[in-house]
Amino acid sequence: MSVLACGRFRLSLDRPLIMGIVNLTPDSFSGDGLGRDTAAAIVHARAQWEAGADILDLGAESTRPGSEPTSLQEELDRLLPVLEALREWDVPISIDTYKPEVMRAALAAGADMINDINALRAPGALEAVAAGNCGICLMHMQGEPRNMQQNPVYADVVGEVRAFLAERIAACRVAGIADERLVLDPGFGFGKHLAHNLELFARLPELALEGLPLLVGVCRKRMLGEITGRPLDERLAASLAAAVVAAGKGAKIIRVHDVAATRDALAVWNALDGKSTAIGA
Repeated sequence: MSVLACGRFRLSLDRPLIMGIVNLTPDSFSGDGLGRDTAAAIVHARAQWEAGADILDLGAESTRPGSEPTSLQEELDRLLPVLEALREWDVPISIDTYKPEVMRAALAAGADMINDINALRAPGALEAVAAGNCGICLMHMQGEPRNMQQNPVYADVVGEVRAFLAERIAACRVAGIADERLVLDPGFGFGKHLAHNLELFARLPELALEGLPLLVGVCRKRMLGEITGRPLDERLAASLAAAVVAAGKGAKIIRVHDVAATRDALAVWNALDGKSTAIGA
């Protein structure tokens, strides 16, 4: 049985896990940002959990294309009150951040996982997570959020993403981080045009380096709008199709806004593919 070591939890990867997004930003691309409204964020997190999320992913800084960095204090002010409310729940809590200071504060407050778009490249990031037992998601990104979609260029997008992830795995091993704590994310939409995203999706199994689990997050993203011509609020069907294709290609964690619908889609895929009769089985 494949298992992810994730703080207080050891998560079986025998079926795809659903990571429910809890946006603590005022300017999320997806339109579900909650800013500093702690009460609303807790209600949303509870709804995500009750809808079937296996992991809750809290993010207090927008990383949409063109976004500007959030100050350290503002990120902490948005994040910590919600994290402190959720940490007593029996659900793994992931923190979407690239700042080592936020990582340390979140882990001290009870977080189980760090989901880093910068793959622990910031000075002090490896040290912030190495000594504990949190899960870690390493994501590929070309550039940074404010400029990543201006002109992404690759000679071989799959080869370059593989090489980057391999280097980050090696850095984690040198820091003493066990493989069972690691998850890999190709970073769909982070410094990639549609053609790059499609190539990565088509060859997704090649990105599961060292047999490590893959996380896929494309829910509501621009690439789905470019494929379908649908605006943001009409991308549910596209998001569900992408989730099922990702699961079929071996993704172990699907990061989504629409937990209940994704759970149903994966349950049907599981049943029709002969794996089980229910997503929780």
